[in-house]
Amino acid sequence: MGPVSLSDYRGRWLVLFSHPADFTPVCTTEFVALSRAADRFAALDCALLAISVDSLYSHLAWVRAIRENIGVTISFPIIEDPSMVIGHAYGMIAATAGDAGTMRSTFFIDPAGVIRAITCYPATVGRSVDEMLRLVAALQRVDADDVVTPEGWRPGDAVLMPPEVHQDAMLASPGGDAWFHRLVEGADAAAGAR
Repeated sequence: MGPVSLSDYRGRWLVLFSHPADFTPVCTTEFVALSRAADRFAALDCALLAISVDSLYSHLAWVRAIRENIGVTISFPIIEDPSMVIGHAYGMIAATAGDAGTMRSTFFIDPAGVIRAITCYPATVGRSVDEMLRLVAALQRVDADDVVTPEGWRPGDAVLMPPEVHQDAMLASPGGDAWFHRLVEGADAAAGAR
């Protein structure tokens, strides 16, 4: 899809993810699932960008094989990193690795170009596209208001107020909620206040 730079994605969210190698079973399932979810990422104003140590020609052949054999067109760019410079710089390839295959590293990058979250899976375990989408939505939610998300949070769920950092504010916290666990639901959640 032509030359790309991380700066091309400034102003929107980006999920940059590595895969161990083209033409491998787990990577293929991930690419198919991510392509099928591309509209869901786009709805979050989030782009997808893949990277592996394979060459451009390997990427092209693999993308073609996926389209011809599975019927899915890969709609996001795949960066070639045969020199492993990016893989080493981002910690996707361990210095003691026995081969050039990257771990399944995922970098969630905000519109300012700041890495906000990183996940890393071994080559043998596939990522969850639903969890990737959830994490982008959660990062966007906490950026929108002064709130934090609880375990398992999904868009539309209640959020939490950050804990008070001053004793007077903590002691003045309204009854019924623990000062360290103030749930916010409905219209209050949108306003970020209780």
